[in-house]
Amino acid sequence: PGSESGEDCATFFVFLQNWMQMTRTTHNHSTIAEFVLMGFLVPEELQLILFILFLAVYVVTVLGNLGMMVLIWVDSRLHTPMYFFLLSLSFADVCYSSTITPKMLVDLVSERKTISFVGCFLQMYVFIALATTECILFGLMAYDRYAAICNPLLYTVIMSRAICLKMIIGAYIAGFLNSVIHTSYISSLSFCDSNVIQHFFCDSPPLLKLSCSDTHVNENIIFTCAGLNMLGTLLIVLTSYSYILFSILGMHSAEGRQKAFSTCASHLTAVTIFYGTLIFTYLRPSSSYSLNEDRVVSVFYTVVIPMLNPLIYSLRNKEVKEALQKLILRKRIPVIV
Repeated sequence: PGSESGEDCATFFVFLQNWMQMTRTTHNHSTIAEFVLMGFLVPEELQLILFILFLAVYVVTVLGNLGMMVLIWVDSRLHTPMYFFLLSLSFADVCYSSTITPKMLVDLVSERKTISFVGCFLQMYVFIALATTECILFGLMAYDRYAAICNPLLYTVIMSRAICLKMIIGAYIAGFLNSVIHTSYISSLSFCDSNVIQHFFCDSPPLLKLSCSDTHVNENIIFTCAGLNMLGTLLIVLTSYSYILFSILGMHSAEGRQKAFSTCASHLTAVTIFYGTLIFTYLRPSSSYSLNEDRVVSVFYTVVIPMLNPLIYSLRNKEVKEALQKLILRKRIPVIV
């Protein structure tokens, strides 16, 4: 099964590469074979500092999210819908961060900061797909908390394992379909004047700025798709937490209120940073784009948020901390037969 899955994944990326090459040949009359990623406009002596900083963040991101996945997988007490969604979020964060950060790290210490035409749009395709999926997962996690706190007697029916699995599969399908729309429209543009991207990764706003085609239709389509995804899922989050807040305030147990507030506060912290930076980047008029500002803001949702998610959900969660302590003790104490 593992080899078949690997072959299917390889076949998919070969198909995607051929599709983008065909789109470029058919619609894009540019002669650009590669792009130059300008990265961060900082003095050379600061680039090494940034490299060390982002490398540390990336290591924490990978170890934190993989650790969270393993912890949820091995501890039966965490086999609940909330942690099922959190496991999926951690998986998305690892893939999401690994799409952007390794290339950014290489460019920080390299003189040649190029990326092929196909590589650029593959990076953008995977990034947008996983970012969309993460938005939907945040919405699903908020709905899960609403069902658990406001409808505790029906919770196991509303959020059964089969329903949760369908929700997560649907989130990934919606993410990759949304990314097809973004990537196909942008990759069909002409890039004839310059191949220098004023960013540290291939993203839609700097590529639209770079194109010598009329991008009005593309901007409207991308704005509409991004708006429906981000504002739609944000509406689910806000509605769910509004009901949760009223339900918490009506609780008679002070301990119950504190536990509910603690769980919801961790979710809202991650959601606020993630949605705030995405909306700032993608849901504003193109005339107000500032690529220098976008670079700084993009660091939050591409590098910082994937690192913060496991920290937020673990450090503020009593069940996760207890499961981690149990796992550590199990490894330290030898089993005597």
